[in-house]
Amino acid sequence: MTNTATRVIFAVVAIPGVLLTAWFGGYAWALFIAAVLTASLVEFAAMAREKDVAPQTGVMVAGGLALLLVFLHERLSSDIPSLLGGGLHWPLQWQAFIWIVLLFMLVVLLVELFRAHPSPMMNMGTTVLATLYIGLFLGCAVGIREIFTVREFHVGPVFGTADLSAGQLAQLDSWGAFTVIALLASIWMCDTAAYFGGRAMGRHKLFPRVSPNKTWEGAIWGFAAAIGTMLLARGLVVDYLSILDALVLGAMVGVLGQLGDLVESLLKRDAGVKDSSALLPGHGGVFDRFDSFIFVSPVVFLYLDFVVFA
Repeated sequence: MTNTATRVIFAVVAIPGVLLTAWFGGYAWALFIAAVLTASLVEFAAMAREKDVAPQTGVMVAGGLALLLVFLHERLSSDIPSLLGGGLHWPLQWQAFIWIVLLFMLVVLLVELFRAHPSPMMNMGTTVLATLYIGLFLGCAVGIREIFTVREFHVGPVFGTADLSAGQLAQLDSWGAFTVIALLASIWMCDTAAYFGGRAMGRHKLFPRVSPNKTWEGAIWGFAAAIGTMLLARGLVVDYLSILDALVLGAMVGVLGQLGDLVESLLKRDAGVKDSSALLPGHGGVFDRFDSFIFVSPVVFLYLDFVVFA
């Protein structure tokens, strides 16, 4: 079986599962993102070891998962005390974030103190970089879906009231699912258009030092495809967005998605590897497949939180 056939078959099998977790949201989506986060951090650590750097892989994963939980704060602050029968003091979201970052830094420093590996500065620097880059950024992917749950979120700008009917609650949840799906579709279409556009029309190298095969022509095709996909999604399923919002989000995907791919290419080139791993048949590693999504998620989260729903 050719590599292209393997890629297509795996995508046909895997994509519906990814979209299903986005549709259900909540803990299902969070668990999926946690799996992506864990695999990506393990692959990052493996690439670092190619450079004789010894990051604290277990601490990275634990720290990344803890940061992810910050974006589930409102859900957890409701579910856990009710599960335990009340009486539990639950920190505010910003307090939880500060506690996690402080404890994470203390653990990194103390673990390295008692390790026998050389280059402690490189080890700790890589550990912190990977955890914040992958853990915090992917936490925002959970945050995007959680924005559309009615907990302490201001939905008044959309519905004109914070007292929502059952139909409005269902509408809000479906918007959350379709927003994540639209984001994923825009990234996938951007990647596809950039690849085929570059092959057909590519003449001018985009970033030869990092990725010799990428061209400006391919990047422009990818940028246009991302905007077009988001505009189509706005017309079909995410009509809470204005046309301007859809254009901005599409442009974010078209630019930052491709920059995220270049950042991962930079890391792989430095490590001297072609793929972050061989975990996904025909697709390389998990980090390879989600590099653009990782890079796009925090900016989309901030835009939705502070602009669309301000």
